[in-house]
Amino acid sequence: MRVLVTGSEGRVASGIKQHLGEDHEFVYLDREDAPDVDYVADIADYEAIRPAFDGVDAVVHLAANPTTEASWESVQQSNLAGTRNVLEAASDAEVERFIFASSIHAAGMWEEEGKPDVYELDDDTNVTVDDDERPDSYYGVSKAYGEDMGRFYIETREYPKRFYAARIASVRGGLYDNPYGDAEKGVEEGEWERGSEKYTEQVKRLKGTWLSLRDWAQLVELCLTDEETEFGIFFATSDNPRSWFDLEHTKELLGYEPEDSASDWQSPPQELLE
Repeated sequence: MRVLVTGSEGRVASGIKQHLGEDHEFVYLDREDAPDVDYVADIADYEAIRPAFDGVDAVVHLAANPTTEASWESVQQSNLAGTRNVLEAASDAEVERFIFASSIHAAGMWEEEGKPDVYELDDDTNVTVDDDERPDSYYGVSKAYGEDMGRFYIETREYPKRFYAARIASVRGGLYDNPYGDAEKGVEEGEWERGSEKYTEQVKRLKGTWLSLRDWAQLVELCLTDEETEFGIFFATSDNPRSWFDLEHTKELLGYEPEDSASDWQSPPQELLE
């Protein structure tokens, strides 16, 4: 299968590069040039990206401004116009399936409303894909928009035939690909001390939202090979007991079996402690 990945130089794409590849031919598009980038283009420019979609069987759309602090102007170009352009190009090129990197921030107000209690193991919050979209930022709005645009294309266009919106939680790279990643990053940057109240809160949150790179890659593979779903929204975390998002839907419909769990981690990697 020939698979186009947009935003290929980002952190989320690194999971695909590290853990997939043998069974598929990946083609990479990014606005920044790099050794493995096949197409250098900004997704806000439809004519520039359109050639990358020819001969493609699937698209994994990751390109976006990825922060909740993103301005409306930035989101409007990268996340709204850009996502529409990628969907339109996929439709025009008759691409069969489309995997969209959505976000838990499309339902982020459930967390905002419930924190800090929602970070505790005994909290019973369980947000499902049937619950309301509740964006917490322009970024969250843009991800809810992307999900709705995907449904629109599925229901009104011949292509794509399948659309998967993965509501990605927290993906971290390198030594930070673990539930202590955000807390340790803050220590490194001088924002707080290890063992402080803020450090502990960061650990609790990431123990609910962590999605390991290899679990993310497994989810992508399942979406590339699934033959049942026409349109679906799926929460995407590792198997974390603290999570307040429903993972059973993802497991049941896609056969997702995460290999990683935040409960397996009781301390940061030794390399971060040295």
